[in-house]
Amino acid sequence: MQGYITQEGYCGIDRLAMQFGISVATVHRDLTALAAAGRVRKVHGGALGCLSEAAAAADRPDSHFCQRLEKNRPAKMMIAEEAETLIEAGDILFLDSSTTCWCLARRLQSSRLNALSIVTNSVLIAQEFYRFPSHFMLMCLGGNYNCQLNSFLGRMALAQLSQLRLTKAFYSGVGLDRSGLSTYHEDHADFLRQVLDQAAANCLLLDSSKFNRTGLFMICGRERIGRLISEQAPPPELRVGPAV
Repeated sequence: MQGYITQEGYCGIDRLAMQFGISVATVHRDLTALAAAGRVRKVHGGALGCLSEAAAAADRPDSHFCQRLEKNRPAKMMIAEEAETLIEAGDILFLDSSTTCWCLARRLQSSRLNALSIVTNSVLIAQEFYRFPSHFMLMCLGGNYNCQLNSFLGRMALAQLSQLRLTKAFYSGVGLDRSGLSTYHEDHADFLRQVLDQAAANCLLLDSSKFNRTGLFMICGRERIGRLISEQAPPPELRVGPAV
């Protein structure tokens, strides 16, 4: 069970019971034992796997990125589980450097899709690509390294991105308010705007703690966001899409 949870990142109680053909009570008992041994982290409704080796390598006292990996992680794994259902064989995906997209990438490591191409500027996703199915393709964008976002940004990243075709883009930001999606980093805003211009479809992955929060730089208005996935419904004033 531990290996399965580690591979999936997050698993609900019912899913574990079905996967292993055991009762819900047995799942609870096994998870309690695994959590006591430090092998998984038991959360409401399920369990989280331990951080990956690549994530653990980023665990420094001054690592802002590592702190974000753990913040609201159960919600991020729930969001990733729903986002995975939108992905189809043959897709050319963009996954940004957000920790929520990293959770989605973790789920894709055990995907049974026949073919998938992944474009990313995330150092962490690139470091873990050896865990993905061998027939998946990775295109990693280079540029100026941003240690807070653990990603590559800037003119070089934009130039490389401009040459690529994207069928679906998954991304996040600092917060979503009535005006739209924003971030604290100017290069990040410029980069994601180009992603939205090039992707045939886009999906914002945002946990509810970021509702009605505002960053310094605007990424896009709510009308540019194709779809929003969160662990709970946003308030009516934050509806996204052309009908806004």
